[in-house]
Amino acid sequence: MKAMIFAAGRGERMRPLTDTCPKPLLKVRGRPLIVWHVLNLVRAGITDIVINHSHLGHLIEETLGDGSAYGARITYSPESTPLETAGGIAQARHLLGEEPFLAISGDIYCPYFDFKQVLDVLADKDVLGTPYPADQRDIAWTYLVPNPDFHPTGDFGLTLFAINNTDDTKWTFANIGVYRPEMFDGIAPGSHAKLGDLLRQYADQGRVGGEVYPGEWTNVGTPAQLDALNGVTAKASAT
Repeated sequence: MKAMIFAAGRGERMRPLTDTCPKPLLKVRGRPLIVWHVLNLVRAGITDIVINHSHLGHLIEETLGDGSAYGARITYSPESTPLETAGGIAQARHLLGEEPFLAISGDIYCPYFDFKQVLDVLADKDVLGTPYPADQRDIAWTYLVPNPDFHPTGDFGLTLFAINNTDDTKWTFANIGVYRPEMFDGIAPGSHAKLGDLLRQYADQGRVGGEVYPGEWTNVGTPAQLDALNGVTAKASAT
């Protein structure tokens, strides 16, 4: 399985830090956010990694290189302007191959997520070995987390390992998922498109599986969140 790490965002809420450093290179507990992902992917045997980038993307390439220092093989998908998540995947489609792939945001911190669990979540056959019709099998598998303070209403409902748009109780999309490449066939390279819109479309068709991830997870969106993860108190950061 290949993996894609989204690293093209500008990180407006993280300014002024992101004026000179791309958000995925900000350090949490002594290590850049994106490096946490690379190391954990390699630990799970996922060594072919595609990274898209835009704002200060050259710094990401200079830091990670070809990935060999981490036991990975990294290729890059530059974007002159950020194309959003689904648009970024469509742009990098030729690098991702024809098998299901993992995609994860480069600005989340989930140090204990075991990526081995994603390797077989999209089944092609039922328990008796009968192939699912192509238009009925899950096209994506997503991971959800309890709603953080900044997103109390959540994104998706979850019933019997299938996400939906209708449940009153919703969970937050963790920005971690496995996708079949054909999910993005309708998006032309260079187009702007959001992954959330696609997930909602396929969820209405009953074709998106999911589960709740209970481990440590933070969407690192502001300097205050970064300070909290690094154990910097408000008083200390103000001095």
